[in-house]
Amino acid sequence: MTEETTIFERFPSFVREFIYSHGWENLRAVQVAAAKTLFETDHNLLLTSSTASGKTEAAFFPILSHLWNEPSHSVGVLYIAPLKSLINDQFYRIEELLIESGIPVTHWHGDVAQSHKKKLLEKPCGILQITPESLESMLINRSNDIVRLFGDLRFVVIDEIHTLMGSDRGNQILCQLARIGRLIGHHPRRVGLSATIGDPPRAAEWLGAGSGRVTDVPRFEEGRLRWRLGMEHFYVQNSNEEQDKAPKEEPHEAPPSPYDAGYSFMYDCVHDRKSLVFSNSREETEYLCATFRQIAKNRGDPDVFCIHHGNLSASIREEAELKMKQEDVLAVTCATVTMELGIDIGRLERVLQNQSPNSVTGFLQRLGRSGRRGQPPEMMMVFREEDPLPNTPLPNLIPWELLKAIAIVELYREERFIEPPTAKQQPFSLLFHQTLSMLAASGELTARRLAERVLALPPFANVTKEDYKVLIVSMLNNDYLEMTEEKTLIVGLAGERLLRSFKFYAVFKDSEDYTVRCGSDEIGTITTPPPVGDRFALAGRLWEVEELDIQRKLIYVKSVEGKMEVSWPGDYGEIHTRIVQRMRRVLIEDTVYPYLKPNAQKRLEIARHVARNTGMTERSLVHLGGYSWCLFPWLGTRSFRTVRRLLKTETARFGLNGIEYEGCYFITFKMTKGNDYELIQALADHAARGINAEALVGSAEIPVFEKYDDYIPADLLRHAYAVDKLNPTEAAERILEILEEF
Repeated sequence: MTEETTIFERFPSFVREFIYSHGWENLRAVQVAAAKTLFETDHNLLLTSSTASGKTEAAFFPILSHLWNEPSHSVGVLYIAPLKSLINDQFYRIEELLIESGIPVTHWHGDVAQSHKKKLLEKPCGILQITPESLESMLINRSNDIVRLFGDLRFVVIDEIHTLMGSDRGNQILCQLARIGRLIGHHPRRVGLSATIGDPPRAAEWLGAGSGRVTDVPRFEEGRLRWRLGMEHFYVQNSNEEQDKAPKEEPHEAPPSPYDAGYSFMYDCVHDRKSLVFSNSREETEYLCATFRQIAKNRGDPDVFCIHHGNLSASIREEAELKMKQEDVLAVTCATVTMELGIDIGRLERVLQNQSPNSVTGFLQRLGRSGRRGQPPEMMMVFREEDPLPNTPLPNLIPWELLKAIAIVELYREERFIEPPTAKQQPFSLLFHQTLSMLAASGELTARRLAERVLALPPFANVTKEDYKVLIVSMLNNDYLEMTEEKTLIVGLAGERLLRSFKFYAVFKDSEDYTVRCGSDEIGTITTPPPVGDRFALAGRLWEVEELDIQRKLIYVKSVEGKMEVSWPGDYGEIHTRIVQRMRRVLIEDTVYPYLKPNAQKRLEIARHVARNTGMTERSLVHLGGYSWCLFPWLGTRSFRTVRRLLKTETARFGLNGIEYEGCYFITFKMTKGNDYELIQALADHAARGINAEALVGSAEIPVFEKYDDYIPADLLRHAYAVDKLNPTEAAERILEILEEF
């Protein structure tokens, strides 16, 4: 009997019948590997394989088998996902399997009705799907009920863990699991799922932190890459006649378009195709959706465009998800990262990417939305930029977004590179949050007992007792904590105010959003309320403000024709050094990439010509004329940030001024004293001694990034910035390499 047959025979009859009914002749490698760990060991499991490879089934076939053979006396499986949409979607593929098993599944997040939740509270059993925020609420408000709810918890499944590692939200989950484990007296087995893990051993260490279990990471062959990939480039002004003639894949008769060639090309890419259109911000998503709708109206085409991002109402997001899943409905959805993760949207014909993804991980996740049902994934990337003027400075002559996209594709194609997870060493915002949460759940604790419990949570392994004492004293001084006459700590008045809001449960930054309503329909939220009569964009449409209810944070609107830009504050994430280094190679090498369309190929040739003529790939510090210089460090975000701050320490000595930068690609400045060699030598002296990251953070700086940083003492914030936002080691190595160029 083969290993596969042995595993198959261990599945209950309803699992075997499910496999038969779907015409699977063999178990997939990922399913065999998962079953071996979950049947034959008591280990945790990190399951990483390509999108649509069957990870959900691979994990839940053996998990459901365990629950079928030995039913749990409480919630048996806790499934934690980062997005409500993922929770709403994830089990519909195996809904038939779950019905046959008789094992109930309960959704639990902010959009789920109380009646649905009440059933679980009355009889906790089966599978509970939940967000980190709702789980936090349980730990605080139902602390005395945790043992009844989770006393016989067997498995914790964490989906899309690549989005959680290194973030406060992911570390919040580790805190929650440690707290549940302490209360119920054992640590359930953990199963992590992701299609994109860059350093599996490091991810396994994160997943298993505090569980006391070994974490298995099975490896298996996944076959060769099969993609349909294209990249095309356009100038915004549309003045170049040649780009007007860029061939469209399926030209159709249409009136002349008033839009630039880039937007028209993007529209043609998704015309009559079920497609997802990704942008890197909500602002770009809104503007592109509105533009597509205007082009459709201009051409007399039906409006098939949906939109999906975090500021939209649940009903609008769910409408987009449903239309994408319906086989007989033509729909094009403009989306942010909210549609990037594991939602199975069936027969998607194409993914369109507006500009470049910011990471290999993002590229693979977005590409993987298409290509299901046996077809290869298909993506078109489109780049639009201002047409350079004759006097445009050197760094602005380079198409950074196009280079980044090529670098991302080549890194994965050549060596299967995916960004490794990062680990936050000093998560003080989360520390503040968990301190309040722990006290709210416990009622009161001595300072010593509180420190023992909180610092024992895995994310705080590198926080010293001295730093925690500084935080506790600050929380006492500002009424977030209060000391009783018995010298125990309780939540103070200011802490109570924070805890009273449901927004406390989330550790990611939120804003005081205003809800937008049109009649009885909820449209979504915006941060700043415009005056009555003003207009703004949301949900891919234009709205005019009719009435403001500031006290209740409501904006009543009517729909109007047209479009306009809307702005949300946002963080575009970090770029890994390997990507920037590969961008440099793209400029140096003569490779013709087969996925570049004519305009993109020509744009790359121009950029390579500029790079060769200016020497910017051989000399990292380039003279732009007069006192002006440009430094190309070719480093990722953290190391680039370190070099930029180090450069500022030499301001007086070299008469540096006008220091500006873009992303992590270049730094321009004026130097009125000394020369290029002397400047690099000065930076190299710092590098040779070892760059002191703490010294690069000014004594007056208060670096606020995370949700509760406003409540953290400034000294701790500066320390955290130096440790978690800078990379002095890599920066020093690169500076010494630049010195060798002279």
